[in-house]
Amino acid sequence: MAPTPPTDAELDVMIRARLASLGIDLDQLPPGTASDPATGSPGRDSVLASLRSFVRGTVGALAAYQLPAPAGSDPAHAAALSQQPAPMLYPSISTEWRK
Repeated sequence: MAPTPPTDAELDVMIRARLASLGIDLDQLPPGTASDPATGSPGRDSVLASLRSFVRGTVGALAAYQLPAPAGSDPAHAAALSQQPAPMLYPSISTEWRK
């Protein structure tokens, strides 16, 4: 059974909680969708709509992404191999500080 997508109200709660944990208060923005003519700040509702669109379209795709397994690897081990660290341009920098 596929999970039920969150409603707009549920996403608003999640977005506000995440922003509050970072110290951002959306209530400082002007209410509605119209921008503030004096400061140019976007309206609170338009910001929430934009963030809901971002969460619905981007976060799931990013969470589902896995690095490809090395060529020729056994498919049964592909998930574990996809968690290998990315190659580094200067690996000596990374290995030296781990000694």
